[in-house]
Amino acid sequence: MPRARKPALGYRWHLRRLMADAGLYATTELTPLLAERGIVLSQAQVYRLVTGTPERLSLRTLVALCDILGCTPNQLIEPVVETKSRATGTTGPSPTAAARQRTPRRAEIRQP
Repeated sequence: MPRARKPALGYRWHLRRLMADAGLYATTELTPLLAERGIVLSQAQVYRLVTGTPERLSLRTLVALCDILGCTPNQLIEPVVETKSRATGTTGPSPTAAARQRTPRRAEIRQP
C-alpha cells in the first residue's frame, strides 16, 4: 500500500497587522518595548522581524511580542498548508504564461 503524502506546512506571520491594530505603525516603536522586556535587538533586526517572515524566533521574543500586542501565539502565527504544483513539484503558485515569457534569452551578436 503506497504511503500517503503529507502536505507541506507553512505559516503566515501577522506581526505587522497586529502592530497596526495596537496603534504601532513604525518598526522603531517596537524596539524600546522589546527592550523593556529584556529583548535587545538592533533596529535592523526589528525591521526584518516586522517586514519579513522569520524562519527562527526565540520563545522569549515570541512571548515578549505577545505581551506587547496583547495577543496569543496563534494570532501571531497562522499555520497554512502549502499546495504543490504537479508539474514542477515545487510549493506555491505555478508560473504564469507572462512570467515564462519574461525568461531571459541568450543574446545574439551579429557582425554588419
